[in-house]
Amino acid sequence: MKTYSLGSIINKYGGLIQTGPFGSQLHQYDYSQEGIPVVMPKDIKNGRIDENTVARIPERKAQELSRHCLKQGSIVFPRRGEISKCAYIEADQEGFLCGTGCIKIELPREVLSPRFFFYYLGLRHVVEWLERNAIGTTMLNLNTSIIGGIQIPDINIRRQIEIADVLSAYDELIEKNRRRIDLLEHAVRLLYKEWFVHFRFPGHEHVKINNGVPDGWEKAKIKDYFDLLGGFAFKSQIYQESGKYGIVTIKNVHNAQFIPDCSAYIDEIPESMKEHCHLCTGDILLSLTGNIGRVCIIFGENFLLNQRVAKISPRKNIPKCYVYWTFNNEGMQRNLENLAYGVAQQNLSPVKVGELDFILPQSRILDLFESYVEATFNIICNLNLVNQNLKKSRDLLLPRLMNGEIAV
Repeated sequence: MKTYSLGSIINKYGGLIQTGPFGSQLHQYDYSQEGIPVVMPKDIKNGRIDENTVARIPERKAQELSRHCLKQGSIVFPRRGEISKCAYIEADQEGFLCGTGCIKIELPREVLSPRFFFYYLGLRHVVEWLERNAIGTTMLNLNTSIIGGIQIPDINIRRQIEIADVLSAYDELIEKNRRRIDLLEHAVRLLYKEWFVHFRFPGHEHVKINNGVPDGWEKAKIKDYFDLLGGFAFKSQIYQESGKYGIVTIKNVHNAQFIPDCSAYIDEIPESMKEHCHLCTGDILLSLTGNIGRVCIIFGENFLLNQRVAKISPRKNIPKCYVYWTFNNEGMQRNLENLAYGVAQQNLSPVKVGELDFILPQSRILDLFESYVEATFNIICNLNLVNQNLKKSRDLLLPRLMNGEIAV
């Protein structure tokens, strides 16, 4: 099929590929509690902008930077780091600002459907092309020229829109499940905070506080109760584009979300790999490099743990739900971020993490918490599995729709 570069299409028909404002245009002191959201790479999640993490600037400052304003149908890329992800701007996020660390794309809609192009960007060969052509080794970087070099198949605009409409039906189901997951996560976080931060657990009225914790609870170090088990140093020479086992790296560990799409696979497990590196549904992971301190639950089968990601393994009989929400809460993540070191790329030392303070409640309270939230934990895992299957179906469908193998 004939292809054209994105840059040539924009040069001929209009549109733009533009980086966010320079650091000299947008300073740390410009940010405020309220105002216009400014999109940074960390805010790009699940093809949208996560408004829970986004920083803001006053409307007056946003007007000065209006050329960086995002429109419905704009597509936003990170300039560095996780360059395989991008976000499509829906109507409810129009008016957000493209931040310093991002690049925005605006397309000539008479020849290129923004939503079709967004789905096209998720195809494996496109992601791999970007990674091969990105600049840097420790951290990959994109620029407008690289993005302009993306090759797009010659498909007429009507068919593009029809294909995008088919795929959007899958995305609507995925988004409904994501919202449900977010609500469930939020509800348990509130319960965790109520019981284990504010100490308003069932029966707290009759329990005294000694040395900052309720009677019968223990103040300890993380290393006293948990092992942070490192991944295996796989040799890149054995990697394949597809295979039986997916290699889980820091790219797969997002905040409270496991990304099951692996960039490398193998068919045979190395003999020297330790058993804990063979991951199972319900395993809890912690990122140690880049966006450090991210925690997620594994779902699915045939995943292997790579280095620079740790598996959180309780050494004693501590319920899994308590473990997950202990590491996946604001207070713990702030502590982990404060431990990070490195300039070009942040790193987290498992030894230093082990020195962090940890509170172990009475077993009665732990068991009660587990009985309240275990069903929620399982629902979250199951909804993630459903979404994984929906994504697989959607991504398998796109190439077949493009080449006409399946009629729209």
